[in-house]
Amino acid sequence: MFEVHDAEEGGYFARAPGHSIFTQAESWDELRANVLEVTSLHFEESAVRPHCVQLHYTRDELLPVEATLPFPT
Repeated sequence: MFEVHDAEEGGYFARAPGHSIFTQAESWDELRANVLEVTSLHFEESAVRPHCVQLHYTRDELLPVEATLPFPT
């Protein structure tokens, strides 16, 4: 599984927890291609290779609750 996040400078970055696999891209399609490439390279000499790769897109957003909800006094 790859955790995918928005990159601060635009595009995406992805990393595979538990493995030293990381990549980035400007578009989602480019990211998918990069993930497949780095996964193939990482497991190139391994006897056990993944059959599929999961991309888990995470987007963090902070919402200030105090500014939007009235609280009883």
